[in-house]
Amino acid sequence: MFPIRRRNFILGSSAFLVLGGNNALAQSAAAMTPHEKELYEAAKKEGGELTWYTAQSDDITAQVLGRSFEQLYPGLKVNVLRTTAQVAYQRVTQEIRASAIQCDVLSSTDLGHSVALKAGGAFEKFVPENSSKVLDVYKNYDPDGYYFVTSAGMIGIGYNTSKVKEADAPQNWTDLLDPKWNNNIALGHPGFSGYVGTWALTLRNQYGWDFFEKLAKNNPRVGRSINDTVTMLNAGESAIAGSGPVGTLMESVQKGNPLAMIYPTEGTVLIIAPSSIMKGSKHPNAARLFMEFLLSEGASRIWVEHFNETIRPEVSAPAGAKSARDVKIIRPTVEQITKGIPEVIKQWRETFGV
Repeated sequence: MFPIRRRNFILGSSAFLVLGGNNALAQSAAAMTPHEKELYEAAKKEGGELTWYTAQSDDITAQVLGRSFEQLYPGLKVNVLRTTAQVAYQRVTQEIRASAIQCDVLSSTDLGHSVALKAGGAFEKFVPENSSKVLDVYKNYDPDGYYFVTSAGMIGIGYNTSKVKEADAPQNWTDLLDPKWNNNIALGHPGFSGYVGTWALTLRNQYGWDFFEKLAKNNPRVGRSINDTVTMLNAGESAIAGSGPVGTLMESVQKGNPLAMIYPTEGTVLIIAPSSIMKGSKHPNAARLFMEFLLSEGASRIWVEHFNETIRPEVSAPAGAKSARDVKIIRPTVEQITKGIPEVIKQWRETFGV
């Protein structure tokens, strides 16, 4: 009734995959600061590589960021492991228990994971110079300096324009409850995706869990990653992406796929995504330099080229796209995320049966 799709780890190769990253690098190219130069030289001496676990984007954007870092800092390599937030969290906790840390930088989409890992002493304290240069709304999520917001994204409603007319498309979250969408809605899973966990928690705050009990009656197709919803739209398996990732969906539109985005009038969900350096990292200086990169203007330009939010004030949304500064935004607090997402995962499995 609610089919679930397996999402595999994608391990980045050293292939050149900077699809669109060159523009961003050209615009942000500048001489290294003394601080960056010091980290760069130290990183080369400790092996010249780092391993990055990230749930903050699709595979392509993650690879672009990794390869762009390598171009900026010749001789350094980023091993990109793109997966979902819950799977990344399980993996790093297993590494911690085994005293065998493989991850150098963890980029999650679940703030609750960062709070828990910090409390458990899993992160190295490091305050990047670039952390003071981001938009005020993304500053000081952890005043103690263990994790920092390195990306942000929005969740709205997507639809396949070959299956749904613009006039018929849902405009609000509650429109997803209309029986006409029976067997035609694609969703991600909060048990795997931090994005979906935050989305589900936000809508629970807005409407109560009764909203999801009604949504379940429309027999949605449930994937794992939030990006699975776009895959299902493109395959024609579903007409509506109920948890539609704006960045992935708009990038798919740019490639010529018949999709469109709705920013619900009741509010588009904003996702705040943090990154941290793992304590016990085998490549601490490369990890510190990579944190500086994730918070840089150049990285924000790459995010925007792939239709995600910018965290830097110098970078604007791409032509034809909306940013969080243009639409009504809804989002939970850090405290609500920490307590609420585990509750939502349990409720989801009981309601949807997966």
